[in-house]
Amino acid sequence: MYIIVPVSTMSFVFLCIALFFIWKWWSHQGHRKYHNNNQLELELGTLWTNDKEDVQVTLYDFSYIAEATSNFSKENKLGEGGFGPVYKGCFQGGQDIAVKRLASTSGQGMVEFKNEILLIAKLQHRNLVRLLGCCIREEDKMLIYEYMPNKSLDFFIFDQTKGSLLDWSRRFQIVEGIAQGLLYLHKHSRLRIIHRDL
Repeated sequence: MYIIVPVSTMSFVFLCIALFFIWKWWSHQGHRKYHNNNQLELELGTLWTNDKEDVQVTLYDFSYIAEATSNFSKENKLGEGGFGPVYKGCFQGGQDIAVKRLASTSGQGMVEFKNEILLIAKLQHRNLVRLLGCCIREEDKMLIYEYMPNKSLDFFIFDQTKGSLLDWSRRFQIVEGIAQGLLYLHKHSRLRIIHRDL
């Protein structure tokens, strides 16, 4: 009787410890929040935890993003902006994403990148593209957004054939949606933001 009780208690303790480590391992697969062995990612996590407001930003592993974009293939490239190329990707669960890969020539350092992430993560409006997370590997810095399937507005406006698809009623709805998004940025968001690149 005296031996059975301590053995069963110890077995229970070991089982709890094993389950804890299995849970920790499982929760770190695919994407990670706030911490990673990479020093740059640790710096990023530190900045988030020091922020007064609770900002939830997912930190994705580079291999996970590379797999989602077919290794940043030309076929997946959506275009190129002032800060670098944008790729379409698809997570294993089927969610489509847009990956903004910042060019090394953009001149944006780690501090500016972290500030941009914190800023965008605080913006929540139905007319703004949602930031899903980010990815950092050495000099590689990426922003992961939800994917918008209908391309950009200029793709339709400046093409005579495609422009005919937008009647005046639909154009008014688009302008109204843009105005609502801008009003949120300028007046109603926690941070007042001037777009300056519309």
